Amino acid sequence: MTYATTNPYTGETLATFPFATDAEVDSAIEAAHAVFTEWRETDFATRAAVMHRAAEILRRDIDDFARLLTLEMGKLLSEAKAEVALSADIFAYYASHAAALLAAEPLPVADPAEGQAELVCEPLGVLLAIEPWNFPYYQIARIIAPQLSAGNTMLLKHASNVPQSAARFEALMLEAGLPKGGFTNLYATRDQVSRILHDPHVHGVALTGSEAAGAEVAQIAGAALKKSTMELGGADAFVVLADADMDKTVKWAVFGRHWNGGQVCVSSKRMIIVDEVYDAFLASYTQGVAALKMGDPRDPATTLPPLSSQKAADDLRAMIDKAVEHGATATPVGPDIPNQGAFVQPTILTDIGEDNPARYWEFFGPVSMLFRAKDEADAIRIANDSPYGLGGSVFTADTKRGADVARRISTGMVFVNHPTMVKADLPFGGIRRSGYGRELLGLGIKEFVNHKLINVVDIDAPF
Repeated sequence: MTYATTNPYTGETLATFPFATDAEVDSAIEAAHAVFTEWRETDFATRAAVMHRAAEILRRDIDDFARLLTLEMGKLLSEAKAEVALSADIFAYYASHAAALLAAEPLPVADPAEGQAELVCEPLGVLLAIEPWNFPYYQIARIIAPQLSAGNTMLLKHASNVPQSAARFEALMLEAGLPKGGFTNLYATRDQVSRILHDPHVHGVALTGSEAAGAEVAQIAGAALKKSTMELGGADAFVVLADADMDKTVKWAVFGRHWNGGQVCVSSKRMIIVDEVYDAFLASYTQGVAALKMGDPRDPATTLPPLSSQKAADDLRAMIDKAVEHGATATPVGPDIPNQGAFVQPTILTDIGEDNPARYWEFFGPVSMLFRAKDEADAIRIANDSPYGLGGSVFTADTKRGADVARRISTGMVFVNHPTMVKADLPFGGIRRSGYGRELLGLGIKEFVNHKLINVVDIDAPF
């Protein structure tokens, strides 16, 4: 693993960065701890000013921030700007709400002799964030905005292919007024993750990434007795009932599966359509996917960017081949891929039998799995037949019915008449192999705080 900026569209490696030394890692931990001892004592207004300033800088320099995302991981420029804006919204949300979210909570004690009891939230200390490449800024913002607002300090180990994005966010927080050492980007090795988590000044880790990475880091955190949260893979169900508005549903399906090049843990990877409308959906969906335009992600006319790397493209093609070996039908859709860039031909997989292991995989790119369900109950059964449990969606003209179906889908998030979305004021997280813990809102800010009981009792001793 080398930290390097390689343009996924041109294949050109533009910059490389050396690994952090053990001495640099130890120094960063010490600095983060030193800042924590003061930062934890600052009031919410002081912390909020830093969050507000970070949001202002992101909005002011949105074009510069966005261009770096497009350069490093191939994101469409329009989607890159949307990510920068979302990151700004997250900082602004915690600037406005952190104090209320962490306010002391009086407890309704049953016996007056118990005194006056309350729960207070106190920061833990230095935390480690391990983040992926598909949303280089948003993934950072959704962990550091709440945790810095809570009074913790942060270390970052980002994905190896977005090193400049990681460094840019450290510079952002310094410009916003965070004390130096309060948030530090480290080009750490995998072995140094263990070093960090076993340091007594470090009190937890938040990871977004693959199942394999999550299992490895959770094991290290468990051995070190450190708190962890894991946001892992997903294979979101996109359930289409017979009464759904087909035109709107198909448009959302094409978007839901292909935004960010299909490289989204909550993209609509499994289309589950009741038999009555399956054929109509398949025909319209195929047309919609065929209309996507592959090309330079900086070109406003491009609607499907390259994958993040040539390796990612090669691995995805290998997964398609294995799915076909096990009986699936793979239908390439649209024009041939461009002559340059880490592109994969959009592909629709059908005839995925229950004995086909691909049924339970996460395809990270423009590959759609379509399933024909006998009826609503069968659609729910297929939706729940997954090792993942991140997000999902239900499309129907009857929104009450849609909400009822959503309650029967076993995931952390379900949307009615919209693909799974991410917003600053909505919680995020899943169950089963999609991980544990929540990010954003009060759920996120309280993941790494000490929920301390303070009980004031003033009664005579019994003897």
